[in-house]
Amino acid sequence: MKSLVLVVAITFLVFGCSKENSFDEREINLISPEKISGFDPINASDKYSANEAGKVYEGLFEFHPLKRPYELIPNLAESLPVVSLDGLNYTFKLRKGVYFHDSPVFKQNIGRELNAHDVIFSIKRLADPKLNAKGWWILDDRLVGLNEWRIKNSKNEKTNYEEEIEGLKVLDDYTLQIKLNKPYPQFLYALAMPYTFVVAREAVEFYGKEFLNYPVGTGAFVLPKFEQSSMITYFRNPKFREKLYPSEGEEGDDKLGLLADAGKKIPLVDKINVHVMVESQPKWLSFMKAKNDLLEVKDVNIQQSITPDRTLKSDHKEKGIRLIMKPMLDVTYFAFNHDEPIFKNKKLRQAMNLAFDRASYNRLFHENTAFEAQGPIPPGLDGQKKEFKNPYIKYDVELAKKYLAEAGFPGGKGLPTIVVQTRSDTVSRQQVEFFEKCMEKIGINIDIGMNTWPELVNKVTKKQHQMYTMAWGADYPDAENFLGLLYCPNQAPGSNGANYCNPEFDTIFKQATVLQDSPERTDLYEKLNEMIAFDVPWILGFHRTDIYLTQAWLKNFKHMEFNHSQFQYLNVDLEVKKQLLNKF
Repeated sequence: MKSLVLVVAITFLVFGCSKENSFDEREINLISPEKISGFDPINASDKYSANEAGKVYEGLFEFHPLKRPYELIPNLAESLPVVSLDGLNYTFKLRKGVYFHDSPVFKQNIGRELNAHDVIFSIKRLADPKLNAKGWWILDDRLVGLNEWRIKNSKNEKTNYEEEIEGLKVLDDYTLQIKLNKPYPQFLYALAMPYTFVVAREAVEFYGKEFLNYPVGTGAFVLPKFEQSSMITYFRNPKFREKLYPSEGEEGDDKLGLLADAGKKIPLVDKINVHVMVESQPKWLSFMKAKNDLLEVKDVNIQQSITPDRTLKSDHKEKGIRLIMKPMLDVTYFAFNHDEPIFKNKKLRQAMNLAFDRASYNRLFHENTAFEAQGPIPPGLDGQKKEFKNPYIKYDVELAKKYLAEAGFPGGKGLPTIVVQTRSDTVSRQQVEFFEKCMEKIGINIDIGMNTWPELVNKVTKKQHQMYTMAWGADYPDAENFLGLLYCPNQAPGSNGANYCNPEFDTIFKQATVLQDSPERTDLYEKLNEMIAFDVPWILGFHRTDIYLTQAWLKNFKHMEFNHSQFQYLNVDLEVKKQLLNKF
């Protein structure tokens, strides 16, 4: 891995134009490590897009910001739904007094009240074949009549949103009914994901193709227009409904100050500035100069943040900086594109897995804070057996060479160069360079494709890759969310960017997904996890540890896997900030 080099010009770009700290209003400064392509919820397929969409849009449900284990709570919905005995009919009551942001798309520029028709319209957009939504996989073959509507409209010149669908009914302005064609235990989780955030039809029709740049939601913050730049600034929604900071959490939250704002109306700040910073060193320097309030620590910055015994470095403690470390529900991987003929060769996939030196990679890029993935399911979720050991994640160059020869490519002879697509930041490139050197030892040549984050996502979505490297973080606390990454019908543009198909896997997966949480379902999850381990559709990487540093004045931040709705609860203590800034 090459050393990171701080370029003086970059430093001036990051800090040279920054204004002095202002205490006239409460504002929070955050960092996004990647650019996003826009604000259309149906395409919020990654953490970065979801986090931004969650500031302006909302779903029927969200996860409680403090309670652990994670608890799903009503948001735009007034309460949890009434569910029929067969688990197929869901009746939802909407919260009254929820208004879309003021916008020129509405009469007199005044946002109207949200109603049940908006929810139905937003679900139809997700299914619209002409939009090719990245989030369609969460509802594919789930709702009565929705797939049929999608197929029918794929043949029409224009999608007919007026046509009624049996599984989607408006009972009155504040009540809707959704009918499933089979049990879907994760259905309410799907209604908390950004893909199902509710949009206004007026905004979609007014802006057309530019809709992704003009978010008009019901959320706690407003963004009049999105433009690609180094900063996105959100303003408090002055018409946000009466929504209060929670008055309970898990044990210990009170002592951590996480309940000090209990009962207060949110949002608690006037403004959120999101600074887009791709490279690690500028992010680190920005936080250390108190220009940002929260830093997700990764890669080379881990060593700068914590001691070998995983405690915060003393010079950070003196500034009041806080350390938060929690295991992540995620998995990293190098994905093969199974549409490529060479990757039908299982021995080749096995050889490449065995040639990957995970221990050295973990030391170099994660400071040994990550855990080698035995399968796609991370620890902490049903389906991951502690005692199971994947035979193909061990590092064994000689065995890898043997498998490569059995694949028909002795010493790599006859195997074309393989291009691995990754992000264009320094660390991402260095990670693939490390992988390249591993493969070189058995005779496999690797080229690196460099992309911005939107470009990488676009290539995966359009199947324009041989291999790519990425991570998947949980959308909800269920192993199905990880196993679905390798379910054939979820092929790109869905979550199965590897375009992997295994009929036996698919059959068992379908059986598991209609079962409620039970020993039977756990057994199926375990079987699927091990099936993937042996069939090696990916080169498995790691389950990582989330490491955050927060400034002393940032209030109410708690580690959260599904954090796109978290930002409305954050606060800043201006008095503490005034007292501590002189230490930076």
